[in-house]
Amino acid sequence: MARAIDHLVLCVRDLDAARASYRAMGFALAPVGVHPFGTRNSLVQLAGRNFLELLAIGDESAIPPQAPRRFSFAAFNRDFLRGRGEGMSMLVFASEDARVDAAQFAAQGLADFEPFDFGRDAKLPNGTVARVAFSLAFVARSDMPGAVFFACQQRHPPELFWKSEYQAHPNGAKRAVSVTMSAARPADWSDFFARLTGGPVTATGAGGILAGPESDRIALLSPNEYARRFPGAPLDGDESPRFRAFRLLVDDLAAARRALEAGGVPHRAGPETILVPPSAAHGVAIEFAAG
Repeated sequence: MARAIDHLVLCVRDLDAARASYRAMGFALAPVGVHPFGTRNSLVQLAGRNFLELLAIGDESAIPPQAPRRFSFAAFNRDFLRGRGEGMSMLVFASEDARVDAAQFAAQGLADFEPFDFGRDAKLPNGTVARVAFSLAFVARSDMPGAVFFACQQRHPPELFWKSEYQAHPNGAKRAVSVTMSAARPADWSDFFARLTGGPVTATGAGGILAGPESDRIALLSPNEYARRFPGAPLDGDESPRFRAFRLLVDDLAAARRALEAGGVPHRAGPETILVPPSAAHGVAIEFAAG
């Protein structure tokens, strides 16, 4: 079965500034959460049951180091910010059982990390606080230093996490359906992404690949094709796969455009999509598409 997108980790230096930027784009944001391992976040929940995670470093002294079979989420994102700046650092798949996913990743030769369990307090719309808990199974590679994947299992009742009050976005956003990456030789990664996503991998006419179903897709493009698809978005010479953009479905493209204009957000409107450049979205391009 193909893996579904659970959320995107968007690594930022200043969480308050990023929250202000995303609010200007027409997103509603959940209150700030604090992780026990040194990071802070704020979520953009989407009614289609996936979300965006704005993530920043809160307490460096609490960050655990990387270990051979224990992947440190916080250490990777700290190093990502130091070495690459703001941007999308991780793609997360939905999981019913992170331990099963970790075993599958190991059997497929993708990774061999122990599952990671943690909990944090979440502020609910009525002002009360609930304890939410998660288990994560990571895939990280030394030849892909700027991107990590993991499966995320929510170990709490769904109603403690998913709240309609946090999903009413003035821009009409309702689901993340794809992410775009760039790499020098996309075809070299076909087998990896086939095993990772569990979905079909097809070649594009411009030397790229598409992995997974249309509803939960990874597009890996050559630098030239990325530059054509996202004019004005900078490339940094990184030849390994790197997250560059993501696409959100919205109810009404015109309403999304009005929200961006009201927030003073730079964007380029086309007949089928609206593009917000990385400079306006903390290092990652955002495509809005009707659907």
